[in-house]
Amino acid sequence: MEIFIPDIYQKNIYDIDYNHLKDIGIKCLLFDLDNTIVPVKSDRPNQKLKELFLYLEKSFKIIIVSNSNRKRLIPFKEELNVDVAASAKKPLKNKYLKIMQIYKFETHEIAAIGDQLLTDIFGANRMGITSILISPIGDYEKFGTKINRFFEKFIYRSLKKKNILVKGQFYE
Repeated sequence: MEIFIPDIYQKNIYDIDYNHLKDIGIKCLLFDLDNTIVPVKSDRPNQKLKELFLYLEKSFKIIIVSNSNRKRLIPFKEELNVDVAASAKKPLKNKYLKIMQIYKFETHEIAAIGDQLLTDIFGANRMGITSILISPIGDYEKFGTKINRFFEKFIYRSLKKKNILVKGQFYE
């Protein structure tokens, strides 16, 4: 079950202590898209997200890594001026390895931020990347995500019994 435990758990991407990440040597931030930086039905970034990414790009390489297709990611790539990795098939390792090869980052220099234990956190942890879980920002979810959420309930329940991870009890 340790593979599902995030290194950091925050309410949303705006509550993350990015200075702390910089202090511990993180140079690259891998953001999930749907229900992490925007709700699933949003097709463009809002002003608050644009401002956050403008601030973050001064200290980090930012890449949106999503299981969504490239067409879905293009508006975010263009409006946020970031790189994207579409159809990532998280939690598989291939996209993470490709990113590390292209951008010359080591695992200890990367943090992955997402809202799902079974894709984002599992994928990051199996790579040895700093994993940051946030609460989903929207209520609507795609069918595949609904299936993941069903299984996540059992993981959360097991981790709560061990007092390791409790939904809504955030930590740095």
